[in-house]
Amino acid sequence: MLDERMKSLKKEIVNYASLVESMIEESIAGLSKRDKALLESVMKEKENKANNLEMLIEEHCIEIIAQFEPRAKNLRLILMILKMNNDLERMADHAVNIADSASFLIKLKKEESMEEILNLSNETKEMLKDSIDSFIDGDTKKAKKVCQRDDVVDKIRDKIIKTSVVNMCSDLDSLDSVDQRVHIMRIAKNLERIADLSTNICEDTIYMVEGKDIKHGK
Repeated sequence: MLDERMKSLKKEIVNYASLVESMIEESIAGLSKRDKALLESVMKEKENKANNLEMLIEEHCIEIIAQFEPRAKNLRLILMILKMNNDLERMADHAVNIADSASFLIKLKKEESMEEILNLSNETKEMLKDSIDSFIDGDTKKAKKVCQRDDVVDKIRDKIIKTSVVNMCSDLDSLDSVDQRVHIMRIAKNLERIADLSTNICEDTIYMVEGKDIKHGK
């Protein structure tokens, strides 16, 4: 009975991750395609689904602990799923922030190059996908590679912010132009935070499988 509940719980967290992945994908697609409907889907319909799933998974974790008093591997897995659940909820919030900023940007007549934002989003989405795969398969090699890629995301984010600040300072007379760059920086920062949270999942996977704590440079 416990094994069945654990399999069901693992399936729930993977489904939750898939929903969050779709929210990130649609928030960026809505920006690049200037598709208001996609952005509204993220901010309204999918945000509610994400919030409901987060509460349901937490409830199921607590129920399993109370009913079965799991130990060792099962307990570690439940505790990791609780942490993942929180990380995914925060990612969903970041996806909503991206969709919100994208909604502002697609209203503007003046278009800005989104090449670096798309590069950043691609790196971030790959990190999230690989972090979930590493969790499903218990693949610590893949998890460690995701952690190493965090620096790549940081560099792209820094480049976007630097470019935005330079462009903003050269066009301070235009309020729309300033607001535009502010929202571009907001999107970059939210994508970078999603990458950080993906790294958290990988660090927890490594700890669960190998018993090694690599957080904070350990």
